[in-house]
Amino acid sequence: MTGPTLKSTPGLRYRVFLALYAAVLKLGEPLIWRYFRKRAKADPAYMEHAEERRGKGALFDADLWVHAVSLGEFTSAEPLIREALARGWRVVTTHATPAGRGAAEAAFGSHDNVATFYMPIDRPVYWHRFFERCAPKVGLIMEVEFWPVMFEEARKSGCYLCLANSQVPSKSFPRARRLASFAGHPVARAAAVFAKSDPIADRFRALGADPVLSLGETRFDIPAPSRLVERGELLLGVRPVLTLASVVAGEEETYVDLLRDLLADEEPPMVIWVPRAPERFDDHAQLLQRAGFQVTRRTEAFDADLTPTQDLAETQILIGNSMREMFFYLSPADAVIVGGGFTEKGAHNVIEPLSLGKPVITGPHVWTIEYPAVEAEAAGVLTIVKDSADLADAVRHAIRTGGPAAEAFHAANQGASTRILDTIAPLMEDAS
Repeated sequence: MTGPTLKSTPGLRYRVFLALYAAVLKLGEPLIWRYFRKRAKADPAYMEHAEERRGKGALFDADLWVHAVSLGEFTSAEPLIREALARGWRVVTTHATPAGRGAAEAAFGSHDNVATFYMPIDRPVYWHRFFERCAPKVGLIMEVEFWPVMFEEARKSGCYLCLANSQVPSKSFPRARRLASFAGHPVARAAAVFAKSDPIADRFRALGADPVLSLGETRFDIPAPSRLVERGELLLGVRPVLTLASVVAGEEETYVDLLRDLLADEEPPMVIWVPRAPERFDDHAQLLQRAGFQVTRRTEAFDADLTPTQDLAETQILIGNSMREMFFYLSPADAVIVGGGFTEKGAHNVIEPLSLGKPVITGPHVWTIEYPAVEAEAAGVLTIVKDSADLADAVRHAIRTGGPAAEAFHAANQGASTRILDTIAPLMEDAS
């Protein structure tokens, strides 16, 4: 099995592309800072630690660098980071958003062998500073992040920069191939690509990446937090439970229509509605109240320890208005709808409910989760509903039949974190 390799100097076309790209980033940097200041009006953390976006910050001698742009990417990186620490490696993480940086600090802020920073803006001088400060032996970019200057500066510093948990969705593959044929694609500059599945690996090879290994998806390695699962089971009762996980903008009315149908049943389910974005918590609660539903917020019905503070026997809809408690909302469910699938932006993570043995339903737009959606549907543990008019019947069927095969499917797909770290381990032989 071929391991990661540092690439040679790129060809002329790609060097021209890099020069043009670098010039555009240099001229456009004031607009980037304007964007951060605008975002900081709603979330001041966007302008905190601003020096890190210029590559400055504390010195930290790292073995492994993990780039996880935001919260979702960090979630997939967490089991990998924990195993790296267990191997004695020192880890630096970088992030583009306060959500990603904050999650890393919450998980590892007290660990002496972890440092967390914002990623530098993609300019040579900023990345040069970062690699001088941290000097990681290997870098792992989680999911899909293609920053051309990042790749080249990592190579110049001697850092083996690899893509992990990676995919090229079928929807964006034609555009990626056009770029590759014109000047070369940035993925071809990676030291290695660790793809989620064999079909996805073939797409990376078509873009010029080498070596490409199909190593799976690290989200399968995330253990279900026992405390959240146990607390969620307090919601179990005589009624079935339907959880709508990660509801996104643009599909609310689809689910409102669904609930009008289901809640008119002789045995209506209790519904747990979890918005994807925290800024939509109140908007979604008000939307459901205007639709005539009886709504209770998680923060009203439970204390900080997730102990019930009121009787939920007559509650129609519980709004999940809290962060990092998804397993609490999933554990009592008899069926789970994962949001995003009824919008063009695509469905979100189905792995968490599968890990708890839940039957999962989503809409037709699954290009964002091609792996494991294709495999999960074939295994009978994921239902992809093409027409929202069929959604209510799909939910009723899932509640009746359950999901006994889901846990087995989840277990069969574990181990990506170990496979990735085993592949880069030879490069870490000098790690202390």
